[in-house]
Amino acid sequence: MSTKRRGLSRKMAFNTLLLATTAIGAAFTTPALAQDSEGGLDDIIITGTKREENLQDVPISVQALGEERLEQLGITDFADYAQHLPTLSYAASYGPGYNRPFMRGVASGENGNHSGSMPSVGTYLDEQPITTIVGNLDLRLYDISRVEVLAGPQGTLYGASSQAGTVRIITNRPDTSGFSASYDLEVNTMPEGDWGQSVAGYVNIPLGDRAAVRIVAWQEHAGGYIDNVEGTRLYPESGVLDENSDVAEDDYNDVDTIGARVALGIDLNENWTITPQIMGQAQESNGIFAEQQSQGDLEVMHWFPEWNEDTWIQGALTVEGQISNFDITFAASRLERDVDSNQDYADYGYFYDTYLGSGAYFTDSAFNVINPAQQVEGRDSYNRDTYELRMASPAENPLRFILGAFYQHSEHRIHQRYIIEDFNDAHEVTGWPDTIWLTEQLRTDEETALFGEVAFDFTPNLTATLGMRAFQTENSLRGYFGFNDTFAAFYGLAPDYPGEQTCIGPASVGNEPCTNLDKSTEEDGELYRANLTYRIDDDRMIYATYSEGFRPGGINRRGTLPPYASDFLDNYEIGWKTEWANGRLRWNGAAFLEVWEDFQFAFLGLNGLTEIQNAGDAEIRGVETDLTWAPTDNLTINAAATWLDSELTSADIADTVSGTALPVAPELKLDFGARYEFPFFSWQGFAQGNASYVGERSVDIRQTEAGLIGTLPEYWLVDVSVGFEAENYNLSLFIDNLFDERAITGRYTECAITTCFGEQYDVVARPMMIGLRFGQSF
Repeated sequence: MSTKRRGLSRKMAFNTLLLATTAIGAAFTTPALAQDSEGGLDDIIITGTKREENLQDVPISVQALGEERLEQLGITDFADYAQHLPTLSYAASYGPGYNRPFMRGVASGENGNHSGSMPSVGTYLDEQPITTIVGNLDLRLYDISRVEVLAGPQGTLYGASSQAGTVRIITNRPDTSGFSASYDLEVNTMPEGDWGQSVAGYVNIPLGDRAAVRIVAWQEHAGGYIDNVEGTRLYPESGVLDENSDVAEDDYNDVDTIGARVALGIDLNENWTITPQIMGQAQESNGIFAEQQSQGDLEVMHWFPEWNEDTWIQGALTVEGQISNFDITFAASRLERDVDSNQDYADYGYFYDTYLGSGAYFTDSAFNVINPAQQVEGRDSYNRDTYELRMASPAENPLRFILGAFYQHSEHRIHQRYIIEDFNDAHEVTGWPDTIWLTEQLRTDEETALFGEVAFDFTPNLTATLGMRAFQTENSLRGYFGFNDTFAAFYGLAPDYPGEQTCIGPASVGNEPCTNLDKSTEEDGELYRANLTYRIDDDRMIYATYSEGFRPGGINRRGTLPPYASDFLDNYEIGWKTEWANGRLRWNGAAFLEVWEDFQFAFLGLNGLTEIQNAGDAEIRGVETDLTWAPTDNLTINAAATWLDSELTSADIADTVSGTALPVAPELKLDFGARYEFPFFSWQGFAQGNASYVGERSVDIRQTEAGLIGTLPEYWLVDVSVGFEAENYNLSLFIDNLFDERAITGRYTECAITTCFGEQYDVVARPMMIGLRFGQSF
């Protein structure tokens, strides 16, 4: 069993920093390349407004990472790009595929239960939404044109999944102009973890003058860095002594990812293009991605196998063309995602045994006391169909509009089986051996909408825009949840718990004993957006916006509770887009006030069952800004920041106080970067560094829970790299998390904080990683 060597890693970090500093210093003393001194920053083209537009011409707050910057920063997944986009925060928990994004501090600390609230941030892959409830679809990024983050409510164009903002991942499209290809290799290691490697590549092949196919594939092994240490645990009341030698392992949270994308672009004629695309990814992760506070650095002591298999495939079709001079776009997609998992839940049994002596109730069929430790078998299966048709008038007209219709239907099959080995046959859920609790449910969400925006240029410098979305949503939940009636007198088969539904019909989802839940709720309404933009000159503009966002309501599975209602977000914003110094300096920003009404909050209520309530109102004031500066042809500097001031203005759940700051998002988040390029013999060299800061933040809005679990400390993450490019080759050495910072990105307990507060888990950023990248293009 290895021991983590913090002192050695600090020494290595210091020596590496010294080496990197020397390299950067040498780079800055190298003569500059001969380039046009009037050359400015490259334009960034985005499609967040459903049109292709220059970022500087779009009067909304957008932070975008283009293809070149994605490659320079080595960004490959959600956590990577969230680190460099200050307006985007996330709640980290069980690992890849479970991170939940938030924007502008619109977060209540809800528990992310699979039958709970919809996310407040929408995620899109090209034209199609890929938002799911438990966690975001963690696509491995390669051959990506850009990542766009649209901050603030995007309800009129993007609907219910974009209450606080939208993340858009835009892939590179098939190109009929010529053949191109590339591949990239990486090998890396962590002094306090294991080795990793990846290979990725694409090929673009023209098929005549009017068609091309683009094929992309990737494979990655990420080494683990959390040790599951060997040990024993005594359950005090039941007297059972458990040991974990069968699952103890060093660096056990490794991840293997494999995926591919195939897109076909067909130009039917000069006006119409069809792009069918299919993409899929399989990701298997082991262990957990947190350290246990009661154990050592980067260590846990767990008792059952822990793994997660996340497999998804998406088929999409985009048709683009013109009728007269109107642009027509039709987009359709089908997403299928299956997440199978097994999780350790032993803390629940241990603390209930410690405080309540409940271990004595867990027996085998001969009524001998058994180990009360539980494990959870999970399966989430998602199917989503989406369709959008829209028409846009010519962008150059003084009066222009976008009109569209949208429909989506999603089904989420939920399976959770809480297992106690050798559990009494008479007490297990009927038909499910060793099962103390079973959830077998089908959640259905449906949305229909008509939307539109119209813009009018009062003068060449003054433009007004009005937008509206009329929507109808429906949410239903049916199936089974609960115990066997011989074990507990509430939920499931039990008939004796006042006000709770028991069996109301035969099984309707799968192999559950019966149906004890069958509810639905629906609503309709409108969202509005108004914008006034004034262009000072060709390089500078200011704007003012009012916009609305919402999340639909839904079903509480506890029979005594009513459905929870929609929550709405009103956004008041002023912003600026500017360029200075002959296009060498770009400075954008926005100041905003957001009013969040009747926000939804999910928490573990009575008997450990998730409840969703409309918890009250909140206000969020903030400023976000980003700057890019090229003081010379060789040096580029990037900086971005988000500052937030949030508070509850009213609270409708117990143990909350008006004036409390909202959790998850820090008050201050920063990102700084610099890249210097220089000639090196016949090569082009570079040295770059990046520093990201996340301030202190809380985890829960309830006073008792917040006091028990504490606040997450502030942290800095520093990445550096040096490398060379020659013709079509590139080679680089990088160090991520240079100072081996234990950046805590999330904190949780296995059961309710008030019960399991003695065993907390800190989700930590990956330790220092040293790696080498090599690529070739054709």
